[in-house]
Amino acid sequence: MVEKEFVEKLLNTAGIKIDGDRDFDIRVKDDRFYKRVLHNGSLGLGESYMDGWWECNSIDQFTEKIISTKITEKTKDFINVKLIISFLKSKIFNRQNKKKSLEVGEVHYDLGNDFYKKMLDKRMIYTSAYWKNSQDLDEAQKAKLDLVCRKAGLKPGMKILDIGCGWGGLIKYAVENYGVSAVGITISKEQLKYAQDNVKELDAEIRLQDYRDVDEKFDAIVSVEMFEAVGQKNFKEYMKVANKNLKRGGVFVLQTIGMAKTTSDPRDAWLDKYIFPNGTLPSQSEITKCVEGLFTIEDWHNFGTDYDKTLMEWYKNFKNNWSEFEKQYGEKFYRMWEYYLLLCAGSFRARHIHVWQIVLSKEGIKGGHKSIR
Repeated sequence: MVEKEFVEKLLNTAGIKIDGDRDFDIRVKDDRFYKRVLHNGSLGLGESYMDGWWECNSIDQFTEKIISTKITEKTKDFINVKLIISFLKSKIFNRQNKKKSLEVGEVHYDLGNDFYKKMLDKRMIYTSAYWKNSQDLDEAQKAKLDLVCRKAGLKPGMKILDIGCGWGGLIKYAVENYGVSAVGITISKEQLKYAQDNVKELDAEIRLQDYRDVDEKFDAIVSVEMFEAVGQKNFKEYMKVANKNLKRGGVFVLQTIGMAKTTSDPRDAWLDKYIFPNGTLPSQSEITKCVEGLFTIEDWHNFGTDYDKTLMEWYKNFKNNWSEFEKQYGEKFYRMWEYYLLLCAGSFRARHIHVWQIVLSKEGIKGGHKSIR
């Protein structure tokens, strides 16, 4: 079989063996795997794992090796026409318009709050933790929240906006510890209910609202890993909205996953189909381009390796609590989420993707900005 020989040679370049005995080696259970992977790329690799066509003791290590050796670039001649059409659609159409932007909330975040409670930390923070001086996930997520608040320069009496507020953890922390009032917006109905209950005794409001519909002034704006759902066609508009709603002298803290290099198609086909519909990662240059004329970049902090550790903690929690959800979601869902969490961990470990906290000011901070770590 030509496909099998080709895949074996590709994997050998990454030091991976089929039916080997190391944790990053894979065991192929169905020979249709080879053709599916070559013709469908990352989509075929993920789907064939969901279908049980291959196994691996450590998908995160497997992923790190594949990415580090740039194996996917050697399979381009095999990619089928369906993936090409999907790519062209992403270039022609706005896949993150108001209607399409709701899909990620329905597909991903509306899975159920009980599910996320078992996987995440006690504050329900579904973004990278900050592990610099932390020993466990709860501490690391608290450290990240405090880092965002300090970078935003929060002080008592200020009013802040959290774009993509999730389950309200950052807003609750900011109001309780920094004496601010807050507005949070989300596009997930499940997150909305939880977040509203989470802050019901506080000076905070949670809305089911698209960022494009916000029209009021705030002393500071924060947005933690929502920018990945905005889409390249809307980057400039997003920054214009943030600029319009930020008072003079205010600071905007943006945390986002991103890529160092601009690519023609920044999507991963499998993640796009099964995990984050219509999501795309910004590159460094795309961010600088969309803030030009609107904000001054005061600070750019990369702590992407912390996401590797965060994802491995989420995977451990997911695996340990799976018995509570097995009947509801089934085996294929388990394999999908296992693959998702470990695929992403390996990608951050290989430094293929990063997580950045970027401090943006409207006119430039007088006297300069002091970097906070």
